[in-house]
Order: sequence, then C-alpha cells, then structure tokens
Amino acid sequence: MTSYLPVLLAMGAPPGGPSAWVQLMPFVLVLGIFYFVILMPMRRRQQKVQAFLAALKVGDRIVTSGGLFGTITRLGDQSIQVQVANNVRVEISRNAVVGYQGQEPVAPESKS
Repeated sequence: MTSYLPVLLAMGAPPGGPSAWVQLMPFVLVLGIFYFVILMPMRRRQQKVQAFLAALKVGDRIVTSGGLFGTITRLGDQSIQVQVANNVRVEISRNAVVGYQGQEPVAPESKS
C-alpha cells in the first residue's frame, strides 16, 4: 500500500505565500471604485435635489413627476398647494416636484 501523504503535501500551497494584505488589495480596490463611480455621484445628486426642494417659493411655476404643470400657491413642510387652472388647486407632496417649467428636471423621475 502506498502512502498518499507526500502527494498531498506537494499539492498544498507553498509556505511563505502572499500576505493577507496583498490578498485583500483587489477587494479594497473594487470598493474604492464602487464608491467613486456610484455612491459619490448619487450623494451629490441627492444634495442637489434637497437644495432645489428647499428653495421652492410661492409663485414658482413647477412640473410634477406625474406631468402636472402649475404654480405654487402655498408651501407646507411635507406638501405644497399648486394651482393648475383658474380656481383649481391641488395638494401634492414636495417630493413630487421634479423641476421648474421649461427647464430640465432636477429630481430623478421614478421608473415604473
């Protein structure tokens, strides 16, 4: 009967291989790329949207995410009142406002 011990020892990793830090470097690199390519731009966009929503004032002509055009008549903490026609006013969420009329949308539109 032959012994398989020398064969198994020969198949193992050589002693003194790369350190743990060298093995973790690709993962750290991937996480860094993920942060700079995805998370940082998303944060900047979110800050831009928050600044836009905070700067809304009475009289602004806006567009909602549902495509409703109107003029702001009253501001609340979580909602705004928008006049869409003569004597027609609707209450909508602040987060539904995506931009000013005639300009590119500031807030990201939801994709269904």
